Amino acid sequence: MVSNTRNETNDGRRFKPYPANGICAKLGDKWTAQVIWHLSLASGRRLRFSALQSAIDGITQRMLTLSLRNLERDGLVTRHYFPEVPPRVEYELTDMGAELLRVLEGVNTWIWDNLPRIEECRRIYDQGELAAEDNVKAT
Repeated sequence: MVSNTRNETNDGRRFKPYPANGICAKLGDKWTAQVIWHLSLASGRRLRFSALQSAIDGITQRMLTLSLRNLERDGLVTRHYFPEVPPRVEYELTDMGAELLRVLEGVNTWIWDNLPRIEECRRIYDQGELAAEDNVKAT
């Protein structure tokens, strides 16, 4: 059971999933974490759009644009526009974006620590699904 006043369960855990607000969906998409990570590698400096696009394997110009706009809208990235010829645009993580990176690092550590077990569970599950399909076809 969850206490409404402290956002805490009766056993002392503080985790309570936040209702759908789009943030979790963005963090789970294919590109957001990669954009945040690459901006963090700049450590105190900004990255140009083209540098980000070259660093993130497989990202299209459109997907990078959408990812950066969403991150900027949420206050995780700052966009710096320079009215030069040609125009120059640079991006950097905000303090809130850097905080989010620390959270993502924790999740990433958990993934690396558990990846062999997850892959084994997937293998066992997939073998069971194949066997079930074979049984259905045989009947």
